[in-house]
Amino acid sequence: MIVANQKKQENIIEYVLYMWQIEDLIRANNVSMANIDKNIIPSYNQSEDTLLEIRDWWANLTEMMQLENKQSSGHLQINTNTVNDINHLHMKLMKAPNEVTYQHLFNSVLPTIREFDQKSGQKLSNDIEICLTAIYSTFLLKLKKQEVSPQTDLAVKSISKFLATLAKKYKQDEMGKLEL
Repeated sequence: MIVANQKKQENIIEYVLYMWQIEDLIRANNVSMANIDKNIIPSYNQSEDTLLEIRDWWANLTEMMQLENKQSSGHLQINTNTVNDINHLHMKLMKAPNEVTYQHLFNSVLPTIREFDQKSGQKLSNDIEICLTAIYSTFLLKLKKQEVSPQTDLAVKSISKFLATLAKKYKQDEMGKLEL
């Protein structure tokens, strides 16, 4: 919870990727608070009050996953909404006459995005979700100690550069400092 709040304030892209990881951790614990209490909560070195907040956060996410039938796959609606918010800003930036540099950056990674979309075999809703999925999928491969080709690694780096720029624009927009 503490990390999630910090990431949400500092870098919306890292926040989404973190939340997807949390969803997978909940699934790895069989969407069970008893398992989370046993396997995750003890790893936090926090005061009693903070631990209660952290546990409530995990419990709320676990309950949402059950209510939204996300026990085996998919993303919570709150996370999907965040991705849609980021995509909405992306679409505004793509139309803004003063965002030519951003538009060029996006267009430079667009062929990579299209290629990943075709190879993924998933039904993803927008370019931002495709970018996030490419990064997260590569992260999971590396966690499993599976080989990531040099081409994929290069592609993910270019997508990451684009998303880093978008994250900065998102933060500027949140602070009211982005003029479109």
